[in-house]
Amino acid sequence: MEKIKIYCLCIHNELLNKVKRIGYEPVGLGQNNFDDGWLRDNTFENISNKNIYYGEYSFHYWIWKNKINIFEKKDWVGFCAYRRFWLNDINSPNSNLKFENKILKEIPKKWNEYDVILAEKINLEQIKLIKILKYGKLALLKNPKSLFAKGRNIKFHFDMFHGNGVLEKAIEVLNKNDREDFRYYINNNNSFHQANMFICKSQNLLMRYYDTIFEWLFNCEKIFGFDLKGYGQIRLYAFLAERFLPFWFKKYSKCLDWPIVFNDLRKENFQ
Repeated sequence: MEKIKIYCLCIHNELLNKVKRIGYEPVGLGQNNFDDGWLRDNTFENISNKNIYYGEYSFHYWIWKNKINIFEKKDWVGFCAYRRFWLNDINSPNSNLKFENKILKEIPKKWNEYDVILAEKINLEQIKLIKILKYGKLALLKNPKSLFAKGRNIKFHFDMFHGNGVLEKAIEVLNKNDREDFRYYINNNNSFHQANMFICKSQNLLMRYYDTIFEWLFNCEKIFGFDLKGYGQIRLYAFLAERFLPFWFKKYSKCLDWPIVFNDLRKENFQ
């Protein structure tokens, strides 16, 4: 019987018991102090010191270098964070179940035909014009079509929130096999799968993804460095990966979109 293991990525030590309560694997990221019981990204070969810039990917790097054998035969391995969780059913968003009964615990039969599960998309057409005028004046000048909903593609959205031209510069140091396909993807899609969340059942596929994404992000470091300020830029490498992840998995595997729920464990009242 297939099993699933979900790693819940956290930056707050006080969430340990809550993560264990829902049956997920607690992961403590970065340089904060964590009690015993947490799986840490700062042991063995690691980039934990870069967590502030890499977000979830400091743990993905740790897996890549130290723990790629997290898979057993026919296992699924997934990732979520302390504020976003996978739902157990496509209809769960409309259910009245309590949070801990609503989130994913078992593998739905529908997944049998797929290799990777991706978090449901954010529709960029729904960005309010007032937000564009507040944050995206330069991006709007570069792409006047974005004044209209149909013109708001992934590239425009990234320019608006994370720096004009940054994504294009990053693409120039992407490997040749993916460069033009990814460029086409960001210019011709008006939605993307959010939060660097995915679930995968292939060790080989995950290893190939890690080989690709970290080669690219390390090349990007040579361009952008770490003098990054403000929410929109300081986690630049996580934001780049967030756009690349669904593109890569959809190019090289069979993917299924799946709903997630926002629920901040810091505010959740179960003990």
